[in-house]
Amino acid sequence: MSFTPNRRNFLQAAGAATSTFMILKSGSARTYAANEKLNIASIGAGGRAAGDIQAVASENIVALCDVDQNRAAAMFNKFPQAKRFKDYRVMLEELEPQIDAVIVGTPDHHHFPASMAAIRRGKHVYCEKPLTHSVWEARQLTEAARAAGVATQMGNQAQAAEETRVVQEFVMDNAVGQIREAHVWTDRPLRGLSDVYWPQGVKRPTERPPVPDSLAWDLWLGPAPERPYHPDYVPFRWRGWWDFGTGALGDIACHYFDPVFRALQLGAPDSVEAVSTQVNDETYPLGSMITFHFPARGDKAALKLVWYDGGLRPQRPRSLPDGEVLGPNGIMLVGEDDAVLMSDWNHWRMYPEQRAKDYGTPPQKLTRSPGHHAEWIQACKGGPAGGSNFDIAGPMTEAILLGNVALRSQLREPLTRAPLYWDAEKFAFTNHAAANQFLRREYRDGWV
Repeated sequence: MSFTPNRRNFLQAAGAATSTFMILKSGSARTYAANEKLNIASIGAGGRAAGDIQAVASENIVALCDVDQNRAAAMFNKFPQAKRFKDYRVMLEELEPQIDAVIVGTPDHHHFPASMAAIRRGKHVYCEKPLTHSVWEARQLTEAARAAGVATQMGNQAQAAEETRVVQEFVMDNAVGQIREAHVWTDRPLRGLSDVYWPQGVKRPTERPPVPDSLAWDLWLGPAPERPYHPDYVPFRWRGWWDFGTGALGDIACHYFDPVFRALQLGAPDSVEAVSTQVNDETYPLGSMITFHFPARGDKAALKLVWYDGGLRPQRPRSLPDGEVLGPNGIMLVGEDDAVLMSDWNHWRMYPEQRAKDYGTPPQKLTRSPGHHAEWIQACKGGPAGGSNFDIAGPMTEAILLGNVALRSQLREPLTRAPLYWDAEKFAFTNHAAANQFLRREYRDGWV
């Protein structure tokens, strides 16, 4: 079968309802009645994808695709009317006229080919974070979605949260003065002191256990280089492997960088620099610290943003009260006179405590969200763009994944001992040509 993308135009009646929305799809206009439901297909049905499917279950779930039939069983049983597939290329080809929108809830290495296949067919796309596996893919996917005019959303759900609006309003109100530093940290891949979420800092396993009967291993590999099956990769432990995941940075930064990018109106960084524990060609390091420098933006000063993972944390701010420590995950914006805004993700707080008491809460200036998935559904039906549409999520993903390029460039000669200077317009590092090879990746035949 050929999997070359094509565009099939179709027009459906609006139904009896009098209120309608109009959108463009595959070069044709499609009219939605106010109460009409989308036909949604999901690429991925277990794990995080299951949560996305259930979040849009008010629409019509017409197809489910998963390479692991056991992991997908719960969603298969919940939506027995949905057609089942193992290969999303087959699903998109066979059901193209029936599908309005697609969820991409796969491991990172499938995000780009799956999303691009849907966009080229004029389908709206909800893609889990990080948007792509490589920097180049983020740029390509953003441009393709914009050209196709489809509704998009990346799966960083907290962008729609109340607390994300609150920190923006703190900054808009100049609550802690000019912000020149930000720090973001996570304990991942750790899970407590004696366990890990996924392996990092290790070599490829040499054992060759049998592939489970429920798993289509070659389809799971997809665009990644061929290798034997091992349980160190699936179902969740793929995140730490260069070929499949994007490490702790890709897993968490799209959540934790988002309020920083929004509040401080960040775009592309000028430079990125990484230090870490030992790096190898197979897995991400056990711990890393990555520093991004962003230029001044309007009335906002240049910003240094530092990322920490593997249990590393920033220096404790002097404004914190005695006895209060930094938790395993957090975000900190450093203002003037030792004032900080800090969050453990659930709640933003200002320090020093007396300054917080004197200030109170910022005035509400931003419209609240109906919900992250609801934003996407509304956008698909002609409403406003989602808060994490690809024009927003794509550039942020580009910036984040530059950190992984800086990490991996430590493996190559000449070794990177200084910041990598980034030219977003030229899409290249200007002072270290060897690092540019890590901006994109190669694909196996049949997955381009």
